[in-house]
Amino acid sequence: MAFAGVAVWRLARSALSSLRRSPPCRRYSTPEHTTRKSVPYETTLKQEGGSSSPTKALPKTADVVVIGGGSLGCQTLYHLAKMGMTNVVLLERDRLTAGTTWHTAGLLWQLRPSDVEVELLAHTRQVVSADLEQETGLHTGWIQNGGLFIASNKQRLDEYKRLMSLGKVYGIESYVLSPAETKDLYPLMNVDDLYGTLYVPKDGTMDPAGTCTTLARASTARGAMVIENCPVTGIQVRTDDMSIKRVKAVETPYGTIETPCVVNCTGVWAEKLGQMAGVNVPLVAMHHAYVVTERIEGIQNMPNVRDHDASVYLRLQGDALSVGGYEPNPIFWDEVSDKFAFSLFDLDWDVFMQHIEGAVNRVPALERTGIKSTVCGPESFTADHKPLMGEAPEVRGFFLGCGFNSCSLLALAWDKMLYLS
Repeated sequence: MAFAGVAVWRLARSALSSLRRSPPCRRYSTPEHTTRKSVPYETTLKQEGGSSSPTKALPKTADVVVIGGGSLGCQTLYHLAKMGMTNVVLLERDRLTAGTTWHTAGLLWQLRPSDVEVELLAHTRQVVSADLEQETGLHTGWIQNGGLFIASNKQRLDEYKRLMSLGKVYGIESYVLSPAETKDLYPLMNVDDLYGTLYVPKDGTMDPAGTCTTLARASTARGAMVIENCPVTGIQVRTDDMSIKRVKAVETPYGTIETPCVVNCTGVWAEKLGQMAGVNVPLVAMHHAYVVTERIEGIQNMPNVRDHDASVYLRLQGDALSVGGYEPNPIFWDEVSDKFAFSLFDLDWDVFMQHIEGAVNRVPALERTGIKSTVCGPESFTADHKPLMGEAPEVRGFFLGCGFNSCSLLALAWDKMLYLS
């Protein structure tokens, strides 16, 4: 059945993209990209035909300058404002959510192997699902449909049992389900090869544009400033009397902001910004993709699914699914373009098709379902799959908030780990 599903999806893909034949591992220097792709969000924060000048006049000084208006930048600004810092500025070279955030899947899984990550994600969920709406009166787009982790072997099920125990310490409701119980919860799922699943009813999905809107609104209400259409062209660094390098100012085409502290939240572009200050940012940019299916009868209100062994996820998208995963042979983006804002890459089906067999095996209805749209955008990854957080050793006052490996929701609570000197 899985093979038949692959065949059907191969037919569907031919209507969307011409197949490119190339070796399985590549590095693209100048990848093709397009601005006309369909994503599962009706709007972003992009304003067509808008002015290219900054949305506000730049201040002369700031206590902190946050660079990057995606999920990380908006979250950092929000938490700094909540800490009582009012002279804080966020600079975004284009519009909020540009780059990666606007097309992200927005999945929130509360249980992770690290107790620190579990605590951060519990806080994240509270902020997205309740706090922001109470503060601003705006809905973040949070959908609580639950999450299922798939165990297709005994070792994976033992891991999930440990996760459930860890979650209990932090008050996270979760259950280990038998295959039969999983089938009752998710009737469209194939459970023949399962040992069990881990079900977290209060997992869910956030909307990136809605979340960034509410974060920016809450931040500016507390005195912070958000400036769009303002790229950073340089970071001034001074050497003090003790021969220690420190941040001095941020340069833009529209003026310079003197500041002792910069937070690099530019994601894929973080390495370039680090070079301006003489700071090494060890991350790599890759193509990261998912596809959105046509309508699937009976999929409504089902939980999101993550199959770690098949390296695939199934995200509920109304009456359809977004299907994606982590490729063992990704396409690297070596020459990161500053002009890449609300664009997407053409999906390479040779790379992506490895996810399809696992997805069809898990939800057999997919073999009879067409593909409505493809989404392939830039994402940053680190060698140990952990984020880069905190002050850089080379320059005092230069902080990193990047390299979240497509898990930027972790950062909503990262102020707990960030001390601004």
